[in-house]
Amino acid sequence: MLNTSDKIIKHKTGLLNLAEELGNVSKACQVMGMSRDTFYRYKSAVEDGGVEALFERTRRKPNLPIPDGKYELKGFAADEARSIVLAFGVFHGTQTGEGGPVPPTGATVASDYVYAMEFAGGKITHMTKIWNDGHALSQLGWA
Repeated sequence: MLNTSDKIIKHKTGLLNLAEELGNVSKACQVMGMSRDTFYRYKSAVEDGGVEALFERTRRKPNLPIPDGKYELKGFAADEARSIVLAFGVFHGTQTGEGGPVPPTGATVASDYVYAMEFAGGKITHMTKIWNDGHALSQLGWA
């Protein structure tokens, strides 16, 4: 049984402990609302580096092709009868970082998107992102 009072990793150790108590990884993941993939990543981290390995390794900024990327929320709608929430926004950014299919170009992107989220029991059960990726990639010169 793993013990910690640190709020940052308490939910991670809680998942591992619950799986041990129940003797059933799938059931523990279902109860905690996490995937089995997440469970096995946590388990592997603890096996390799102890409980301390559950802390974030670094807070450094990732190497992204669009490091200034941001989302502008334009609209939000809830359909309570169907338990669906829609969020509409625009992603803005400039390709100034390494990591894309081409070297940094300084090209900008403004791409519309919609998230459609289905809820059950107060939790998201399914989420779909609707995005015109071809248009966005064209704006950046990637397609």
